[in-house]
Amino acid sequence: MSADPVSMTPDEKYEMITRNLQEVLGEDKLKSILKERDLKIYWGTATTGKPHVAYFVPMSKIADFLRAGCEVIILFADLHAYLDNMKAPWELLALRVDYYESSIKAMLESIGVPLEKLKFVRGTDYELSKEYTLDVYRLSSVITEHDAKKAGAEVVKQVDHPLLSGLLYPGLQALDEEYLKVDAQFGGADQRKIFTFAEKYLPQLGYQKRVHLMNPMVPGLTGGKMSSSEEDSKIDLLDSAANVKKKLKKAFCEPGNITDNGVLSFVKHVLYPLFPQGAGFELPRSAEYGGNITFFKYAELEDAFAKQEVHPGDLKAGVEKYMNKLLDPIRKKFEESKLKSLIAKAYPAPSKTKNSAPADEEISPSRLDIRVGKIVEVSKHPDADALYVEKIDLGEAAPRTVVSGLVNFISAEKLQNLLVVVLCNLKPAKMRGIESHGMVLCASVDDPKQVEVLIPPADAVPGERVVIENFESGSPDEVLNPKKKVWEKLQVNLKTSSECIAQWQGNNLLTKSGGTVRSSTMKGAPIK
Repeated sequence: MSADPVSMTPDEKYEMITRNLQEVLGEDKLKSILKERDLKIYWGTATTGKPHVAYFVPMSKIADFLRAGCEVIILFADLHAYLDNMKAPWELLALRVDYYESSIKAMLESIGVPLEKLKFVRGTDYELSKEYTLDVYRLSSVITEHDAKKAGAEVVKQVDHPLLSGLLYPGLQALDEEYLKVDAQFGGADQRKIFTFAEKYLPQLGYQKRVHLMNPMVPGLTGGKMSSSEEDSKIDLLDSAANVKKKLKKAFCEPGNITDNGVLSFVKHVLYPLFPQGAGFELPRSAEYGGNITFFKYAELEDAFAKQEVHPGDLKAGVEKYMNKLLDPIRKKFEESKLKSLIAKAYPAPSKTKNSAPADEEISPSRLDIRVGKIVEVSKHPDADALYVEKIDLGEAAPRTVVSGLVNFISAEKLQNLLVVVLCNLKPAKMRGIESHGMVLCASVDDPKQVEVLIPPADAVPGERVVIENFESGSPDEVLNPKKKVWEKLQVNLKTSSECIAQWQGNNLLTKSGGTVRSSTMKGAPIK
């Protein structure tokens, strides 16, 4: 295929734009536009936590768009970051946007993308205008609370009593398409509900429906089987080569597993699209195993790995080499004193002063006291038909009394002697006259209503601490302060994965032995 967009046919551009995508909404419209002119597209990122190596996945796809002659806008969604449960405090918004802009430009330069072909925009450059604000009001007059909550279910984490800011988020993302004057929006498959929401509601304001392009949600490099004792195991853009080696060594890469393999996914979605014509993925191997081998097509590498002809250690060694080539120019750029100062200001170290929590401190899940419990007694609440009163052994001197709204979802017989997962440091609260001293954690969705009790590993024992992977080192609060809404802010990031594993921001809930907590059947469900 030609690398020059001027000489590419509309069909060749379509193939380049859509390769490796999971789904395209509006294929006919996309093809029609390409017959007349080049596509205008935007990708947005909320400026919250630091970008890491997984950001190379959308960056690689943006390179494809540019190869196909697209006009590409990168939106630094600073206002969205604030609205999403205040993940970026207002006073840090500008600093974090600066950090994101420097990081993403460094990533794009690392993969050879000319920055002059891109336009960078900050959300607050136009989202605070009179016209945009009026459209937010117009949109709010036609959107139901149900649709707003449903649209953000995969992106803005859900709670029973959501903040209004989280309900506004999908509407703003829809309006961005109109105000950026694009033909299409690009995002992950987790954005699908927001995309269909935009297709439904923008026409009601008199605006056209856009094309939507979705990347698959690829497994992380540090998958569910990574050692729970390895703190901060996500590979940062500024990690040293030694840290990349250490973290890749611990990454989940099961022999023959090609469906849940973050290392292999990185090769497919980042490296192969960046290889020039005629180049391939070189796998380093010792001479006794046949020496180095090059796979010129990803399908050949995947097939060889599936047949276990490629060893996971060799695959990781190959990825390590290419990943460091991508990270080297980024590390070098951030050696500048100006950028070092920016990092320190945009992501200040949490205060170590006892009992203090500055406004810009990000609340850590290590503050949650989650334990394995065994229900030793269960009965119906005398004054509430939907509630059980349970006595739960949590490894303490006496069982705790916990009230749970599970009557309509699981029988008392099944709960008896069941191992469950309990949040133990909520402030005790009376529920219809009986004081509850904890919460049985469940996967729960509202539409249609479905609830499943989370299940700890079979070898877990009552009282065993459940921690969040990569956040094991902190100590839980004695009691979560309800006025600070600590639980509410952390809970919005708790959900089950596509494999029913309980996670917080993609990090597994683990027992001391490293076993995972999971739901029986519910995937992508909020945990509450």
